[in-house]
Amino acid sequence: MLTDNILLKSNFNTPFNTIPFQQITLENFKEAFPVLIAGAREEFLAYCADKSGNTYANVFDVVSPEQDKLDLCASIFFNLNAAESTKEMQVYSREVIAELTKFGLEKSLNLDNFKRVEEVYQTTDKSILSTEEFRLLDDVYKNALKGGINLPEKEKTNLKEYSESLAKLSQEFGENVLHATNEFQFLVNDISNLEGLPEDEIAQAKNAAEAIGNKDAWLFTGQFTSYFPLIKYAKNREIRKQIMTAIGAKNSVGKYNNQDIIKAIVNLRIQKANLLSYPTIAAMILENRMAKSPENVKAFLQDFEAPAREKGLVDVAELKDFALKMDGISSIQAFDVAYYSEKLKQEKYSINTELLRPYFSLEKVVAGVFECAKRLFQLEFIPNKSIEVYHPDVTAYEVKKTDGTFVGIFYADFHPREGKKAGAWMTSFRNQYVENGVEHRPHVSIVCSFTKPTADKPSLLAFSEVTTLFHEFGHALHGLLANGKYASMSGTSVLWDFVELPSQLLENWCYEKECLDLFAAHYQTGEPIPEAYIERIKASATFMSGLGTLRQVFLGTLDMAWHTIEKPFEGNVMEFENAINEKFAFTERLPNECMSTNFSHIFQGGYTAAYYSYKWAEVLEADAFELFQEKGIFNAEVAHAFEQHILSKGNSESPEILFERFRGRATNNQALLKKLGFGRQE
Repeated sequence: MLTDNILLKSNFNTPFNTIPFQQITLENFKEAFPVLIAGAREEFLAYCADKSGNTYANVFDVVSPEQDKLDLCASIFFNLNAAESTKEMQVYSREVIAELTKFGLEKSLNLDNFKRVEEVYQTTDKSILSTEEFRLLDDVYKNALKGGINLPEKEKTNLKEYSESLAKLSQEFGENVLHATNEFQFLVNDISNLEGLPEDEIAQAKNAAEAIGNKDAWLFTGQFTSYFPLIKYAKNREIRKQIMTAIGAKNSVGKYNNQDIIKAIVNLRIQKANLLSYPTIAAMILENRMAKSPENVKAFLQDFEAPAREKGLVDVAELKDFALKMDGISSIQAFDVAYYSEKLKQEKYSINTELLRPYFSLEKVVAGVFECAKRLFQLEFIPNKSIEVYHPDVTAYEVKKTDGTFVGIFYADFHPREGKKAGAWMTSFRNQYVENGVEHRPHVSIVCSFTKPTADKPSLLAFSEVTTLFHEFGHALHGLLANGKYASMSGTSVLWDFVELPSQLLENWCYEKECLDLFAAHYQTGEPIPEAYIERIKASATFMSGLGTLRQVFLGTLDMAWHTIEKPFEGNVMEFENAINEKFAFTERLPNECMSTNFSHIFQGGYTAAYYSYKWAEVLEADAFELFQEKGIFNAEVAHAFEQHILSKGNSESPEILFERFRGRATNNQALLKKLGFGRQE
């Protein structure tokens, strides 16, 4: 019965009004979305027709219960479609995206709605508004102008068509990546070809093969945690070449080829930008970012390219000499880099992934990151089994301050499975906001892809996975510690080149003995990680940093190249990428290798013309962490300032002002150059 559909209710009657996942089916979504969209549309049109006078309060503080229910339903649906999807859900998602995009455009291009906003903008005494209220008013008004509200009706129709088509194409791009990942299989039939792999990785591959009914082989899937160990450890060079070639081409050839979709997306983005009087989509997007313009982004990337190239040449020479000395390899290839880097790292620092892995059981690392949150921000994470979860692998936590103040709900989803996107991310089911004087606290989640525990061994993380967990948890803290008025301005709803600051900042704690001593202990003996290992971790932090930074600069440059095209793109996607790659590569490209066709960040996610923001945020976090290093990594005063000026503020003020308030000055890139081992640049 439609009346029994839980998604149509305002209150779920659950602990903390958490989502009753076990009561929600795909049929519930199919029933609920049409009803909720219709209700929100009726509510919106009534709001637009209201002639009672336009004040800040009755335009920006108006309660919209139907829209709130629709937003929550969409949040649940799309989060599940990323973490617990089915083929039926993916098919239905196209319909949902189309309808939500259509309704969103109806709202953003409604002239009656804009006139209400415009009157408030022109008549309100802005000096009486809070900084958050003013920023919301200013953003909404200017974004409406920028978004085409004053276009002639025919051009508005074109804009709607472009936006709806882009939403559909982006979804198809992402589905292709997911399907190619899920269906990828690389079978090894001779165990001698696995020489060099750790026993645990061989056992995982054996279990994966047996799960598909093949007891005589070893299976490596499209999940990074499955295939990358083969590239990193296999002594057999041909095997490394085969799997890396297959992975690099999984979305550039075959039935999940994304090349035509990329061309369609790029050209529609150009048309949309031109319609809105911008030369490129990058110019349109960056106008509202810290970077401001494509020219500034290119200059920023170039600032790192020169020192990264200088160190990168040293990295490459060292790697080539090592491969020649070790195995007589005179021409190093793409499938050699990870393998010889790991071997060289072991020789230089007497440290490698498998040496460290026993000290990083997932359970202890989670306890460690929780302890960091307690010491820094007085937070406690309390498992709560009365809160429903969407999969048995997920754990729900009630989050409180140590004084008992309720902070929010935190979900942790750590292991890969079919129907779950690869990678790691943080997301929100509910943002923090205040309505009619009542505070609504956030419900956030982090989703990762760490190897599952076995019957006799816990999930053991590589050190890079430890930093991944801290990274996503940093995002979660940004969401949990939000303290704003408006959901749209709260938590991680900040400018895109500011959003990675808390996440990348928290990674620094993984390199500090004072933090590692909290959780890094051998899973069998309980012995703490040796201090010598910690010193080696810190010493190796800049290992291959030149090549690593060049890789980041390449990805940022590739993103900007796609999104600064001014005329319709009729060329070849791989040739376009190869021309850019030549400037950064020191190995030959593999057959059909193409990053663009798998680059979900820029063709499906929110990083269109924004991939540079990872490096941009690194500048901020390195500068911020220098203050923690000076005062102490668990210094209460510095941590409180970071919470007060960054984590709690959301988008209530400009990022430049917030950072300067925390740091006591404007930022510069010197701390990051030092951290990367490039030295301070005068």
